Amino acid sequence: MEPEPIPGPPGLPFVGNVSDIDPENPLQSLMNLSDIYGSIWKFQLGGAARVVVASQALMNEITDETRFSKIVSASLKEVRNGAHDGLFTAYGTEEKDWGIAHRILLPVFGPLTIRAMFDEMHDIASQLVMKWARHGPDHIIQVTDDFTRLTLDTIALCAMDYRFNSYYSEEVHPFIQAMADFLKASGDRARRGAIAQMFYRQESQKYWENIELLRKTSQEVIKTRKEHPSDKRDLLNAMLNGVDPKTGEKMTDDSVIDNMITFLIAGHETTSGLLSFVFYYLLKNPSAYDTVQQEVDEVIGKNPITVEHLSKLPYLNAVLRETLRLSPTAPSIGLQAKEDTTIAGKYHVSKGTPIIALFSKIHRDPVVYGEDNEEFRPERMLDAEFDRLNKEFPNCWKPFGNGMRACIGRPFAWQEALLVTAMLLQNFNFTMEDPSYQLQVKQTLTIKPKGFYMRAHLRNHMSATTLERALASTSISEAALAKTEPQELSKKSTIKGKSMVIYYGSNTGTCEALAQRLAADASDHGFKADIVDTLDSAKETLPTDRPVAIVTASYEGQPADNAAHFVNWLGGLKGSELANVCFAVFGCGHRDWAKTFHRIPKYLNNVMEKRGGTRIAPLGTADAAGGDIFTEFENWEDQVFWPAMREKYRSLDTPGASAYETNLQVEISTPRSSNLRQDVREARVEEVTVLSAPGVPEKRHIEISLPTDMTYSAGDYLAILPINPKQSVSRAMRYFGLAWDSMLTISSAGPTTLPTNAPISASDVFGAYVELGQPASKRNILALIEATQDEGSTKDLARLADVDFATEITAKRVSVLDLLERFPSVHLPLGPFLKMLPPMRVRQYSISSSPLWNPSNVTLTYSVVDQPALSGHGRFVGVASSYLSSLAPGDKLHVAVRTSHQAFHLPKDTRNVPVIMMAAGTGLAPFRGFIQERAAQLAAGRSLAPALLFYGCHSPDTDALYSELLSRWENLGAVSVRYSYSRTPEKSEGCRYVQDRLYHDRKEVVELFEAGAKVFVCGGREVGEGVQETCIRITRERSMEVQGRDVSEEKAREWFEGLRNERFATDVFA
Repeated sequence: MEPEPIPGPPGLPFVGNVSDIDPENPLQSLMNLSDIYGSIWKFQLGGAARVVVASQALMNEITDETRFSKIVSASLKEVRNGAHDGLFTAYGTEEKDWGIAHRILLPVFGPLTIRAMFDEMHDIASQLVMKWARHGPDHIIQVTDDFTRLTLDTIALCAMDYRFNSYYSEEVHPFIQAMADFLKASGDRARRGAIAQMFYRQESQKYWENIELLRKTSQEVIKTRKEHPSDKRDLLNAMLNGVDPKTGEKMTDDSVIDNMITFLIAGHETTSGLLSFVFYYLLKNPSAYDTVQQEVDEVIGKNPITVEHLSKLPYLNAVLRETLRLSPTAPSIGLQAKEDTTIAGKYHVSKGTPIIALFSKIHRDPVVYGEDNEEFRPERMLDAEFDRLNKEFPNCWKPFGNGMRACIGRPFAWQEALLVTAMLLQNFNFTMEDPSYQLQVKQTLTIKPKGFYMRAHLRNHMSATTLERALASTSISEAALAKTEPQELSKKSTIKGKSMVIYYGSNTGTCEALAQRLAADASDHGFKADIVDTLDSAKETLPTDRPVAIVTASYEGQPADNAAHFVNWLGGLKGSELANVCFAVFGCGHRDWAKTFHRIPKYLNNVMEKRGGTRIAPLGTADAAGGDIFTEFENWEDQVFWPAMREKYRSLDTPGASAYETNLQVEISTPRSSNLRQDVREARVEEVTVLSAPGVPEKRHIEISLPTDMTYSAGDYLAILPINPKQSVSRAMRYFGLAWDSMLTISSAGPTTLPTNAPISASDVFGAYVELGQPASKRNILALIEATQDEGSTKDLARLADVDFATEITAKRVSVLDLLERFPSVHLPLGPFLKMLPPMRVRQYSISSSPLWNPSNVTLTYSVVDQPALSGHGRFVGVASSYLSSLAPGDKLHVAVRTSHQAFHLPKDTRNVPVIMMAAGTGLAPFRGFIQERAAQLAAGRSLAPALLFYGCHSPDTDALYSELLSRWENLGAVSVRYSYSRTPEKSEGCRYVQDRLYHDRKEVVELFEAGAKVFVCGGREVGEGVQETCIRITRERSMEVQGRDVSEEKAREWFEGLRNERFATDVFA
């Protein structure tokens, strides 16, 4: 049988595929190319072929050590300059020193020896715990940096009784800095040819100096040990005194130095990455976080942790395994065929050809791990299931390498990781500094999370002093805890009044803005907000000595990213744990998600009372579909919440407080400055295109190059931080009489999201920090009444704040700025005006591209909202769409990738699972990305299941978006497109809307669905409802056809709802 050619990307002469591999993040490039070309593919670098293996079946084949052996990669060859034939960098059995060292050191990593290192591991771990405890919950933890210090100090102390004392100095030890620079330079050198390296003389000089420092420091440690010998059974004594049972020889001093450097590198790099990824995945998965913390509490409790505890933490063990499955810190290993051979029975591989076993894909093989292979689910790694997987799918989990060359230090790393994670979960609750953070990876020899920060909150009302005593004692004293004051989460306010705390759960910023508004209003009612923070920061620490206000939302029935841990913790309470907690809840939601409308706020309101809490005021709610969240919130605040607070706590309103008085002071100056938000990162516009013809609402396409290390998947969102339309900014500047270069210096005695205490351009404040177009609330209008002396204006404004509010203000989206221009007799100062406006929030757009097209760029497909204002005055211009439409190639904007619901992604089993997509207008966006991904896979020779796209627009001549591109993809076999034209239905089989064409082609739809198809819908509310009703109709008709009996509409709807987010996923927008 003739061997088949191994697929792969076409290369260029001489350089091969160098342009296909991102030098900063080669792992992501290899993963993307695996998605395109499949489980085995090859590429060329510098004239040499490399084969990539990305499935369990192929991994199982190449682990056969009779056919394949380890190969030292290009980067490891550079590391050999410093570590020579150490255990990690040796070529193998052909090097004598490797064999001697391997046989001498293997017993050192036996269970009893590792167990004896527990106390020293605990010593270093305690230093980390105390550092975080003393810094307090406002300290932003540099996660990977602190864990790197931990693991390096641990291996140095346990292996050679040497203390780097990394936690006692901001500056790292010279040895550590030299090692870090050496590793980075090794990776850089590996990516260059010999000729290119000649141009890096200064770097080369530093590289060799670092190697000299590493070896000199190691020699000094050896010298000290020889001069002051000990009977300690550590790694250094084993290397100095051990005798090879095979040859009877000892290790040479050079071999001892080589392996000291090897263990310091390998012993800290991978474990620090593992610990960093563990806390990322736990914080992103609250259920797993709660389960593992509960296990720690049940097994260890408040007692000091002992080595015996570590074997009684099966779920924590599974957490470590699952973390290494998804993010193996050594993401690949290099192998080679010992002789010419055939892989998978049909691909020829020559002797010596490097084979890259790509763990990041092998560990995600859907054949082994199913459709949820991308999800963090530790349950699959519990002992019984883990053993079953490895028996049924051998070599499906290989983070420690293979066979004879597998990681010798695995037991050491595992004990350290178990100990550190358990100690941290025992003593702290953690929150992610940015709950919307999406994993970014920094790659050197290993991988670690990049830009990942968190905060640590001491548990059980402990102080750092109490914890320090506990770590050194045999048990944690309950009496000591009782004397400890609860820890304050933020600096005390200068405002006087009774203390209260406010917590919020918010993804888009709306509930956070409402929480800040509640805090700002507190002083007017005799209260002060000591804390305004995320709900997750309140886990286990809800105060009992002051009232608690909660403002939170539901997102498709789920909590906000920064509230999920709190909700899970609350759900795990069993008794009256919240006795003496006084609370009130306000919730936001969207009525289109009727089944889960206000689910989380209602849940908190009920469960907190059930667990002993006292409700201060009835639940308040707002509906985003009504477009007037702020007025609904203010009504609850003024009419329900504050009256209930005053009654319960006998506080008084601040005398003489005016509806538009504010503690926000503004000074105007002339120096120019800028202050931008930091929750998004800078990106660049590459291309803009108008997609639609005149006569229909304008549709546009924009291509954006993402910030470095920002990644995405087809179906994700891009969050845009927009700037208000220029005409709106000009109107505000004109109203307040500000020159184009006016500067504002804002100071505030209360909480505010505005930039304070530094001059900032007035146009920046109006443009980037506030929502100028936000419809006015009733409270805003009442404030305007106090700012005018004109009787006619007072009368008209009073009517607008009362009987005409819904029809004239909310429905017509009339803003405060609109009212100020409409009523010139109102004289409102700038400070009160700014305080009325909510902060600028991000807008999310579905990404319309696939990373298989370009992993560094995304495209968006959007409608430009620019229409006559419903108020009859001027035009209504969409903030985000007008901002995007104003951008030109080369312009910068601020963005962040946000992951879509896990159900709204292409199926993992692309060969066997068909896809049905339905969209209208710019709802096509995510499906353009889906089809683009399928086209890339087909072009690479992959076989895919069928895909149908039902797409609705006005006509083929005006707004059939990407029609030529879709036609090309259709010819390739990536999709079959079924159009419906609302203005020319005669050109679309008489079908005017998407649901009409769906019913028209129902026979094919039923066939694909019964073959296991996943169904996706994206568009406005009408599309979502129309498709749902048509699907229910088809279901009932199919039941009659097949079973000969009618199914009730209720039963059909129940069946349909059971498919949601399993085989039927929607993304319906307002």
